[in-house]
Amino acid sequence: MISTQNPVPRLDLAPKLNRSLSLKNPLDYLRVFYWFFFFPQALRIFEGQISKLIVIGFSISGLVLYLTNFIYFCFFKINMKFELIIGLLIFSFICGILKGIGFKNVTFNKKILIGFVSGFIVLISLLVFWIPSFFISLFIRQNLIPEILLKILNKLDNNIANSSSILLFSIVFWGILFGNSLGFLFPIKSIKISSLRKYWIDNSLVGIRIYLSLLIIWVSMEIFILNINNLNPDYSALSHYFTRGGIFFFFWSFGTVIVNSRILEWLFSSILNTSRFSNNLKCTWFIRITPIPILNLKKKVKKWLLTDWDVGLHNANQLLEYTLQYHSVIQGISQALCELPQEHIVFRTSQLAKSPYDWELIRCISDELYKKSGTKNINDLINTSLASSILAAITTEGFWYLYQSTDQAEIKKDLTIEYLQKALDAFQKVRFLPYGDEIFLITQILKECVNADELATISYLNINTIFSEPMLRKATCEVIISLEKVIQEVKIIQSSVSKLSKNSALNRALGELKNIQDNLNSLPDAEKYIVKYIVETWQNSLLKVASKIGKSSIPKTLLNPYIIGDPVQGMLFVGREEIMRQLEEVWISKQKLQSVVIFGHRRMGKTSILRNISTRLDDKVKLAYVNLLTVGNSIQGVGEVFMAIADSLSDTLQIPPPDDDSLINLPYRTFERYLKQIETQLGDTGLIIALDEFEQIEELIKSDRIPKDFMGVLRGMVQMSPKIAFALAGLHTLEEMTEDYFNPFFASIIPIRVSFLERATCRYLLANPSEDFPLDYKPDALDYIYELTAGQPYLVQLIGFLLVRRYNDQVFELGNNRDPMFTIADVDGIINQPEFYQNGRYYFTGVWQQAGEGSPGQQQIIKAIAPHPTGLDFNTLQTVTNLDPISLQNALDTLSRHDVIQETDHHWRIIVELFRRWVINNESV
Repeated sequence: MISTQNPVPRLDLAPKLNRSLSLKNPLDYLRVFYWFFFFPQALRIFEGQISKLIVIGFSISGLVLYLTNFIYFCFFKINMKFELIIGLLIFSFICGILKGIGFKNVTFNKKILIGFVSGFIVLISLLVFWIPSFFISLFIRQNLIPEILLKILNKLDNNIANSSSILLFSIVFWGILFGNSLGFLFPIKSIKISSLRKYWIDNSLVGIRIYLSLLIIWVSMEIFILNINNLNPDYSALSHYFTRGGIFFFFWSFGTVIVNSRILEWLFSSILNTSRFSNNLKCTWFIRITPIPILNLKKKVKKWLLTDWDVGLHNANQLLEYTLQYHSVIQGISQALCELPQEHIVFRTSQLAKSPYDWELIRCISDELYKKSGTKNINDLINTSLASSILAAITTEGFWYLYQSTDQAEIKKDLTIEYLQKALDAFQKVRFLPYGDEIFLITQILKECVNADELATISYLNINTIFSEPMLRKATCEVIISLEKVIQEVKIIQSSVSKLSKNSALNRALGELKNIQDNLNSLPDAEKYIVKYIVETWQNSLLKVASKIGKSSIPKTLLNPYIIGDPVQGMLFVGREEIMRQLEEVWISKQKLQSVVIFGHRRMGKTSILRNISTRLDDKVKLAYVNLLTVGNSIQGVGEVFMAIADSLSDTLQIPPPDDDSLINLPYRTFERYLKQIETQLGDTGLIIALDEFEQIEELIKSDRIPKDFMGVLRGMVQMSPKIAFALAGLHTLEEMTEDYFNPFFASIIPIRVSFLERATCRYLLANPSEDFPLDYKPDALDYIYELTAGQPYLVQLIGFLLVRRYNDQVFELGNNRDPMFTIADVDGIINQPEFYQNGRYYFTGVWQQAGEGSPGQQQIIKAIAPHPTGLDFNTLQTVTNLDPISLQNALDTLSRHDVIQETDHHWRIIVELFRRWVINNESV
């Protein structure tokens, strides 16, 4: 369907303004004025900014007009008649009462209140706009009447001239006054101004258009009367009010058509777009403002779609959003659907209905296709040339009903099911087409789920989740699979006797629903709000029984499942699947074992990864773990380091190590022979030597405890055998190991970075520290913990540990009754205690001390940023820290690599909120 010879141009009709509108730029006021008349669609994009420009512009002009009016009233003693004030008052409150009656789902008393408030607003706006309308009209009457109009007036008799002049003044005055004043009435909703921009601008624009059309009426009418008087001077009846009124309304119709239809713009656009062979769209600035269908535009839309459907849909949405060519777009899409092969109809219609600019487009296309086919009877499909158009009409009608089955703000169940049934009836007729069965099943399942709003009815659902590949609406199918999982959990809740099983099933069901809720935006519009309704309904049903299930008693003090300080193993080791997968790839999937360096900031879980990876390795790969902190100061030199490694290898492989004297006297040769001995006994098995806290080697080299050539020897050992590899874990990044003796060693080692836990992982770790954990967290408490810790594993475990301790103290030590559900108040109760920072001192002081090493100025930056939760920009940091730009940038880069700070919107901020608070409150800092 894609033509490479004459590709479809991708339209971009949006206003070309790559900056924000400025209140200080006079050209922006002119730009908004231009958009009013020639590009009204642009007003939507800059809605808030345009409102400010208009309000400020009118405020300034209004102030000037008020002052002018005051002077005018003082010197010329102009007074408003009492009858006019009464008329305005009656008109205002009639408008207000009509507005109040129009409100739905509002009591009668509120309607009356809304009516009076609305009427008062209209009255105030009439009085406010009276002054500028009067002076603008007077100015136009006296100064802006073109010369040709003056000639017309001069040729008329005085009565006609005076009445014509008054008519012109009245047209301008009332057009501006009522156009702007009524604009304030329509945004009123629940006694609030909801969208002043939308209705005020729209109605002001209507008022201006009325004024322009009436101006054309007036000019045309006076020319007509002048010519008749010249031909028949004795026919004075033409000056009679009734005759003039008839002529007036005749020319008013003419003027309205001229002003609103933009005939000249249509003519220019039609001429420039007459070519049937060009894919390009010309003269787009005229197309924006004329509603008359441009000649040949519908054929271009059809050609675009049949050449490249995706780009064609994009272009159609651009035309709908930024032009008035609705009819041409509907005609073009309808004709394209008629010419599609039947096997493409459901697929292409699904793309059309995925996210249209306006859903009314789908309904109009369906109606248009039915008009082309001339029937809604499915039996007419047989042996007719209209089969494709009828099939397309039925499919678009189905998607329209599917979307209409739900209201984005409020859903009525009966109406929803009625529309879903109509959609189901439509999709039933196209099930034989490719993807037709899938969309039918989706609609059927959604209808069943909407109808089941209680746990009893949910548990009886039996939905089919087997969809043929490839799937048309993959995101929706995945949601249905998740709903099926929720149904299974509900069945457990309904049938299980164990409160723990019920509670676990409840948590799993709520988790699935929360996951669906978090991913609603990935769904097509037609299904999005139906799924949202189902999720919210089922959540409410589950929460009704949550309080009963949650009352299961906890008879004794809980064993704390959270771990602080020691490496995490078992269920608490979560969230490192990507790293574990990388290690499996380099150690299991390949014949030659690869050495790796695992690096990251303090207490990020590097040791836990090394401790847990052994459970993921098969029997053909062994891992020997060595913590180099046990080496200490290595008084015996490099031989003592090799002793620690040899002892771990011996424990893992059950191969006796060399004697200590040999390792101290001839460390390199002795250890090399030991590795060769191990290699011969490994057979088909591989060996990983994991050296944790590897920066200890760097410290020993710097203190001359071991020679610099140790890294060269270690490199030789790495390359000695494809069966043996090293896993090094430490703080530093590869870029920071700049010493000459490190560079060659890391040339062939794969780096793996360990950073913060994801939000979902953090929530799972806290809520499921063990299989039978009886306590739970409020969702906002889980989010609050993540905001405090940014997913720092040690701090997450520490908060969980202290929360369980707090629960045990409150319930079993103090005898208080409380819900087994942690809240934000519980979290604040532990982090606001000095004990928390004392328990977490290993992390906080470790981060602070490391910031004192390497690039100078790191601690200065941390202290400067700490009082500012949103951070500081570069220039402010330079001023506060008094660092030169190069030193400041180097220090920022180092802190960023160490996961201490991050840049957001050109501001550098501390990542971990608890560390920021520790810096502020710690006197030693």
